[in-house]
Amino acid sequence: MLQWLAEFQASVPALNVFRYITFRTGGAIITALLFVFMFGPAIIALLRLKQGKGQPIRTDGPQSHLITKKGTPTMGGLMIFSGLMVATLLWANLSNPYVWVVLFVTIGFGLIGFYDDYLKVTKQTHNGLSGKARLAIEALIAGSAAVVIMHVGREPLSSSLAFPFFKDLLIDLSWFFVIFGAFVIVAAGNAVNLTDGLDGLAIVPVMVAAASFGLISYLSGNVLFADYLQIHYVAGVGELAVICGAIIGAGIGFLWFNAPPAQIFMGDTGSLALGGLLGTIAVAAKHEIVLAVIGGLFVLEAVSVIVQVASFKLTGKRVFKMAPIHHHFEQKGWTEPQIVIRFWIIAVVLALIGLSTLKLR
Repeated sequence: MLQWLAEFQASVPALNVFRYITFRTGGAIITALLFVFMFGPAIIALLRLKQGKGQPIRTDGPQSHLITKKGTPTMGGLMIFSGLMVATLLWANLSNPYVWVVLFVTIGFGLIGFYDDYLKVTKQTHNGLSGKARLAIEALIAGSAAVVIMHVGREPLSSSLAFPFFKDLLIDLSWFFVIFGAFVIVAAGNAVNLTDGLDGLAIVPVMVAAASFGLISYLSGNVLFADYLQIHYVAGVGELAVICGAIIGAGIGFLWFNAPPAQIFMGDTGSLALGGLLGTIAVAAKHEIVLAVIGGLFVLEAVSVIVQVASFKLTGKRVFKMAPIHHHFEQKGWTEPQIVIRFWIIAVVLALIGLSTLKLR
């Protein structure tokens, strides 16, 4: 919204800075951070009052959680979501269709997660919205977003799959792109959701991925930088860097309250929304495969669950002591801070590898 101030640069030349994505991205970071810092304690107090017993702790999970995490309120994603929305609406160019597509998925996935958290808290059960219903609604939202992305972009790039390390390799998926794009978005949402199992574990890798895709979006949306790096130019996608900045600011603010021992959990409200958001940005920027690299930690968490379930059903044996994989290391004796910080390091390393694909072509 503040981007419109640049229209008055003839009268006040200093207002020209509002044209620059980099300036508005910085503004989004600071706005989201201050918003969460200011209103975070009130949101936590309200959620604690309304939820009473807080998020129910799984009895089949690590036994230490029954003591250390009992009574902690959930739905902390509302803090991130509110900071993200305020910062985006203030600093992003609201005439850009990519901004609204990303917000559409974020709001949709956030509402699904909120309802799931609500059912768990009110019924004090681990069973919220049924898995099939949740996936069906997520697929509908993600598929709608993929259709819009395909129509907003230029053919044939908008319906094609691009490959890192190859500057000209494109596979035109035609209408199958809608299915592929929806899969990426839904998979990203649920992978982040599975990662959110320890204090601070999910939010830092989300911020690392957001910073990476903020840079990727900015470069892909700038015709000069895209040509220099020999990556595919996607007109308008650079504006998504502002949203990525808002994630970073809101995430830092949330981490202040989510750091061990957490005062609040992100819940499905936050993890589904953030994962879906990252997936949508990757699809819009034509870097879906790079998302699997930068978000490799989320992929690892999701694959560990799939392998565990498949192995148990087929052979009756478990590959890991417990899934997702961060619980496996808990069972092996790693402390929670050890797991969280080491996983943060892995997320940073994977992000650097993913960003290297921008030049290695």
